[in-house]
Amino acid sequence: MIHLRSYRPEDEAAAIELWHRTWQEAYPQIDFAARLDWWRERWRKDLVPKAQIVVAEQGGALTGFVTIDREGYLDQLVVDPAHWGSDAARLLVDEAKRLSPSGIMLLVNKDNARAIRFYERNGFAHAGDDVNPTSGRPVLKMVWRA
Repeated sequence: MIHLRSYRPEDEAAAIELWHRTWQEAYPQIDFAARLDWWRERWRKDLVPKAQIVVAEQGGALTGFVTIDREGYLDQLVVDPAHWGSDAARLLVDEAKRLSPSGIMLLVNKDNARAIRFYERNGFAHAGDDVNPTSGRPVLKMVWRA
């Protein structure tokens, strides 16, 4: 059974490891281990202080998380690849919608067809093209409105 709760500081190591493992699975051609220091700093300085973070647990293990800031920007939705296809991502997005009832905006890599289909199934609409400022990769802007 999936349990959602607020992020706690002691979740940091598990959340960062989950981010690394999940993105490495999604993009095996990119060396995410080389980005861990950058990610850890971004996590600590940009996401934890500025966003609400909700984690998903199953059997006592952290299996996913979502970050949503005050402006309704969903920066990260991460679910353990072993739980892809489960209800974890949908439950996390539903919680983000509850926390940001006026709407959500996110950027998703254009080559991540699985994620795009997921967001479309969960009520997000295409709202234009953009470029990820960090990676330079083409991204699709998607929005959800209640």
